[in-house]
Amino acid sequence: MKLPFDIDLKGKVAVVTGGGGVLCSTFAKAIAACGAKVAILDLRKEAAEAVADEIKADGGQAIGVSANVLEKASLEAARAEVNEKLGTCDILINGAGGNNPKGTTTKEYYEKGDIDLEGITTFFDLDPAGVEFVFNLNFLGTLMPTQVFAQDMLNKKDATILNVSSMNAFTPLTKIPAYSGAKAAISNFTQWLAVHFSKVGIRVNAIAPGFFATAQNKALLFDDKGEFTDRSKKILSQTPMGRFGEKEELIGALLFLLSSEAASFVNGIVIPVDGGFSAYSGV
Repeated sequence: MKLPFDIDLKGKVAVVTGGGGVLCSTFAKAIAACGAKVAILDLRKEAAEAVADEIKADGGQAIGVSANVLEKASLEAARAEVNEKLGTCDILINGAGGNNPKGTTTKEYYEKGDIDLEGITTFFDLDPAGVEFVFNLNFLGTLMPTQVFAQDMLNKKDATILNVSSMNAFTPLTKIPAYSGAKAAISNFTQWLAVHFSKVGIRVNAIAPGFFATAQNKALLFDDKGEFTDRSKKILSQTPMGRFGEKEELIGALLFLLSSEAASFVNGIVIPVDGGFSAYSGV
């Protein structure tokens, strides 16, 4: 990957959870292009290894590691593999996360009579197990990797953690109460960690992506013909820049926050990268 940014991460070991996904694989490639050795962690080992292979083909150093961010033993095994093959962690990117249909309502607004309709999920039908899954994946899926890998970051020079929040942490989106609440928790947890680790040299910040077209939200944003859905049109009408983001547009904020030179006194912030979505009142 060719970058327009001059950020030096040579000698650093970076661990990226959810690294086989669209956005976090882009993060991994950008970090590798700055000289870091990158461990791509993903539940799907083949996805992690595919990203590692791309990085190595581009002249970087990377490994793909199978890891479940909700299982301590899996994370400990991943840490042992990373330490053996690359060295101890300097940079941790907590990118694993996602939503679940069982934590999602069918309609944006509850209206009189909805409770008697068949085939729709109202607020009253939300599955607590589905909501719990979303909270666990996003919040515990950030907390547990931090518990494991931050042990190697204590009192290291220029150690940093980057969490992935969302612009819906600022203002919740309709239909997805579990995901909106979970990402709000990530923003709050980022601030908590920044304070907690401030005496041992670990900076903790987050980025909050807006709407980016990825495999995960493709069905939400495009119909079978590849045209914008009604939901897409509504999103774009509330995005001052009038378009979806490109994954490469997250790299500037990412590298800024990871840089010990550019962001040495930046700690406990959440940067939205959303084309103005979170700033727009709709009027």
